[in-house]
Amino acid sequence: MKMKIATAALMLAAFSLPAFAADEFYVVQDVKTKKCTIVDKKPTETTMTVVSPSGTVYKSRTEAESGMKTVKVCTSN
Repeated sequence: MKMKIATAALMLAAFSLPAFAADEFYVVQDVKTKKCTIVDKKPTETTMTVVSPSGTVYKSRTEAESGMKTVKVCTSN
């Protein structure tokens, strides 16, 4: 009985993991190189700064790429 419960729990976890996939993208700039990139996690270290307008969080990488084209510090490089 315990084995069935454990198997069911593992299967449930395996099917729910894609739901937790990255759905947040940020346009960030490296402080030293001034190069802009897109990341799927909000930067916590001080070497990267979020440069999207008002700290915008994008729902897809494509949306973030379009947004990066409008950020002045990214287009001026």
